[in-house]
Amino acid sequence: MSATPQAPAKASFKFPFWAQIVAGLALGVLFGWIARSQDISWLGTTLEEVGDIFIQLLKLAIAPLVFFAILVSITNLRKVNNAARLATRTLLWFMITSLIAVGIGIGIGLLTDPGAGTGLTAADGKDPKRTGSWIDFLTGIVPTDIVTPFTELKVLQIVFLAVVAGIAALQLGAKAKPVLDLAESALELLQKALWWVIRLAPIGTIGLIGTAIATYGWDLIGKYATFTADVYIGCALVMFGVYPLLLATVAKVSPIQFFKGAWPAIQLAFVSRSSVGTMPVTQKVTERLGVPKEYASFAVPFGATTKMDGCAAIYPALAAIFIAQIFDVQLGIKEYLLIVFVSVIGSAATAGLTGATVMLTLTLSTLGLPLAGVGLLLAIDPILDMMRTATNVAGQALVPVIVSAREGILDKEAYASASGSPLDEPAPAAESVVVAA
Repeated sequence: MSATPQAPAKASFKFPFWAQIVAGLALGVLFGWIARSQDISWLGTTLEEVGDIFIQLLKLAIAPLVFFAILVSITNLRKVNNAARLATRTLLWFMITSLIAVGIGIGIGLLTDPGAGTGLTAADGKDPKRTGSWIDFLTGIVPTDIVTPFTELKVLQIVFLAVVAGIAALQLGAKAKPVLDLAESALELLQKALWWVIRLAPIGTIGLIGTAIATYGWDLIGKYATFTADVYIGCALVMFGVYPLLLATVAKVSPIQFFKGAWPAIQLAFVSRSSVGTMPVTQKVTERLGVPKEYASFAVPFGATTKMDGCAAIYPALAAIFIAQIFDVQLGIKEYLLIVFVSVIGSAATAGLTGATVMLTLTLSTLGLPLAGVGLLLAIDPILDMMRTATNVAGQALVPVIVSAREGILDKEAYASASGSPLDEPAPAAESVVVAA
């Protein structure tokens, strides 16, 4: 007997992830405004706690995620033809795009004089708790022990340990297979757990945006109006001007299609303010854009810890000009060249975490500007960091696409069909979160 035909299931309404984020942004602004305008302390406290818990959940996975992602990505390069060439081209394009970004930052700063007319003085500044110098940067790469980098979240040292372990594993060959199998399993486990956290981003958005509005309101933004506008305009010029131009002329692919595919990662980066926290989504969208998995698994984790066009190029350039004007220090050609040098070479100091204080203090110490100037920008930093991180992540997806296209390994059909969000797709239990489709 034939089976009785069943009525087709009704299509359920699906609230896409991007819309959840937008709703979170809107609710965050609304609740933050209510908490501030009505002086509702419990609402402000609740928003702050919600945002803090979301960021803390992201940070929990960062140390092991970075270690295993870098370790596995280096060993995966053995599966790729011309691995050394791909790695070299990736680094080269990281530097080229950083050079362009810092040039735009300096240009906007010189045109707009962001420190003029703010009413701020040198007395308003204060020394930051975290600082960076070239000595700290160079000596801080090598850890004194294996445990401290993970307990104190020293990402650059974790990257160093992972690179050493990855190279050693390549040298050992088959003997390292049990360790690599364990590393790959641990990475999949971490990505699965982080994927659950990422799905909480709409709730985290309410807390993070609500706290910013409740704490600072619009008055503070008004004081820093020119500087805030400069950072957002500079990042927008890089993300929606420079990147599309490179895609169209160098990679010879559609810029619009790139943003269709990469937008879920860019959007999440704007909310979470963490390149490393966004890394699983960035890798997923990069693969969906036709970049081979073996190469993407190297380029994206490496970029998440070192590729920072927003935090390490545009922002420190503008901030240095802003602080120099507040403290009445004249910058010359030598100082601007130093800004370029720090931005291109020292971007690893930002290490993919929320905030760019260490990179800024590294820039200021190189220029001889007062570190107290960092204190002038701490209050406005969360608002700036959203756009900075979105730009970082867009660049981290861009470079693998450019390199893959130039090397002839980009899947053009996958690129042309990439759209939607991987967060809207169910992840099969038997597959890694990063490769679920």
